[in-house]
Amino acid sequence: MGDTGEMFQHLPFPFEGRTFPRRLGAVVQRTVLSGEAPAREVVHTPDGSWLVGDGINDPNEPDACVATHIWHAIDRNSSMTELSDLPPGHIATRSGPGDHWTVSPLQWSNEP
Repeated sequence: MGDTGEMFQHLPFPFEGRTFPRRLGAVVQRTVLSGEAPAREVVHTPDGSWLVGDGINDPNEPDACVATHIWHAIDRNSSMTELSDLPPGHIATRSGPGDHWTVSPLQWSNEP
């Protein structure tokens, strides 16, 4: 994606200025990075990691995701900027571009 800057999995939270840091890394589905599909899920895990998915394709398939700067996903999904204060252990979802993000506590599919 052309960015050779250093990337960090975890940075102090909440973020200064309520803005995603340029060097924040995230695991992002390739379909979101390519523009094939919009971001429909943004996860801030309990350990402080960030995940961005298309909400349709299985992110666990081989080569479905890549670690990259979160700004690469934001460049294609500008409304993600409003999620910089998403608390750890929460997920934001939407149906598609232009739709409102809904925030809820994160529950992995294998949790009760």
